Amino acid sequence: MTAPSLNNATAVVLAGGLGTRIRHLAPDLPKPMITVCGRPFVEWVLRHLQRQGVCQVVLSTGFRSDVVERHFVKEPVPGMQISCVAEPSALGTAGGFLHAARQCGASPAFWIVSNGDSLVLAELAEAAHLLGESEVQGVLVGVAMPDASRYGTLIFDDRNRLTRFAEKKAGAGVINAGLYLLKPPLLAEFPPKRPLSFEHEVFAHWLARGLDLRVHVAKAPFFDMGTPESLPLAETFVANHRLQLETL
Repeated sequence: MTAPSLNNATAVVLAGGLGTRIRHLAPDLPKPMITVCGRPFVEWVLRHLQRQGVCQVVLSTGFRSDVVERHFVKEPVPGMQISCVAEPSALGTAGGFLHAARQCGASPAFWIVSNGDSLVLAELAEAAHLLGESEVQGVLVGVAMPDASRYGTLIFDDRNRLTRFAEKKAGAGVINAGLYLLKPPLLAEFPPKRPLSFEHEVFAHWLARGLDLRVHVAKAPFFDMGTPESLPLAETFVANHRLQLETL
């Protein structure tokens, strides 16, 4: 089976989080809309996707959805068609994705799911190549870290098949970078509960069902702006990698 093209994918970027750990630093903004190097952080996520060949993006919004939609109407990303789908209530990462995917009306070759408050500068074509295997249903992008204690780790076998998530502990490991590639049939395999988390519920459910999920370990810079300690480092990260983030 031929690997699907990124041009035929639709990305759902999760931009609705409250950002409770850093809410006091930007009380009126969704966390992904905090300005970094002159643009909302989530815009850098979109620009990286655009450089990879992704043209269709849906922003799953929640808290202050009007701020997100207003920005991208006024400041669209060149070469991308961007729409916003607001959650009717807090649905969790997986619930927000599923709601946006069903509401936007897209029928892509595959779905890309990305957190809007973290950024991994991975070559997505390499991850998409794994979807060319007929038995593979989804791919999680991971990043090797010398200390994975803040994130927990992905455990996988010698064929890179995900076997489980490990709890947070000190030491090296491959972390979940919050970037997933999913074949369309997986939309029928989500548990019905809401709110619903990819990390804590959906992947475990799929593994218990015996679905084939692979881990693509990307040798790529990674940044997560989720804590008060990491937020001040966002400007440096984007500035250091700006050439990889500007649109073509």
